[in-house]
Amino acid sequence: MANPLRGEVIRLYKTLLYLGREYPQGAGYFRERLKSAFMKNRDVTDPDQIKKLLARGEFVIKELEALYFLRKYRAMKKRYYEPEK
Repeated sequence: MANPLRGEVIRLYKTLLYLGREYPQGAGYFRERLKSAFMKNRDVTDPDQIKKLLARGEFVIKELEALYFLRKYRAMKKRYYEPEK
């Protein structure tokens, strides 16, 4: 892996690991999936390919944040509004 991109990859991994603490199927499940995804691509050395993988990781971060926001929104809605029938 190229040296300048190594820091970005580590930052992405740590961010995803932090976000995975609230994953609905459990932090352990998320950690295993995250580790296997990063290990699968550990031999990639082409900087362009690494940048594509980093962009995909950023997309996953946005999706996780949206998932958590939606879950919190639904919980708040359930507390303050009567269920629709």
